[in-house]
Amino acid sequence: MRIVVVGASSGLGRCIGIGLAQRGEQVALLARRHDRLVDAAKEAGPGTLAIPCDVTVASSCQGAVEEAASGLGGIDALVYTTGVGPLARLTAAALAHLTVSGGVAAYLSSVSASLTPPWPGLGAYVVSKAALDKLIEAWRAEHPSVGFTRVVVGDCAGGEGPSQTEFANTWDPELAMELGPLWMARNYMNGSLLDVDEVVRVVDHVLRCGATASIPSVTVTPRPPA
Repeated sequence: MRIVVVGASSGLGRCIGIGLAQRGEQVALLARRHDRLVDAAKEAGPGTLAIPCDVTVASSCQGAVEEAASGLGGIDALVYTTGVGPLARLTAAALAHLTVSGGVAAYLSSVSASLTPPWPGLGAYVVSKAALDKLIEAWRAEHPSVGFTRVVVGDCAGGEGPSQTEFANTWDPELAMELGPLWMARNYMNGSLLDVDEVVRVVDHVLRCGATASIPSVTVTPRPPA
């Protein structure tokens, strides 16, 4: 499959992009930090594309998608992994290619927006994911030839080095120390972490099945401790 992975310079996006490429897919990695993308593409293997893209700029999205389509010979799937950003710009840029291929668009969401009450302190993040859920529903109705899937991910260990999540890098350390026990007390976190390879496997399955089956939503969470 010819796959575009957005948000591929770090965290789950990087893990998914590299993981799909190592499974034999043709992958274009998109994100703002081109130097990190180049390193990720080298790890992913020959033929993996590293394309700079700022999802907040429509022209950047359009240019990056066209470069990916040219380099891959078309686009069969889009995987959007970023937490906050104007999703419509990138999706709009890729829709023409996905319509031609009858492709799939998968968007990573979070249990905090789908399975649990809002987590204290993460209001902006939860709102972005809740908006994502409604956008997926709207796109599914407007573009029935494209398979839109929400991939809900629970607590994940992430990768190592550049593949580590940077989600908490901007948090106030004191506030994080205050809220962590509250999240645990409300059982939003059970102490287990999902292996990142399981997330890659689920995304790969969604993309492969999407051409012939409709998968509106799938959830992958860690098992609770024994």
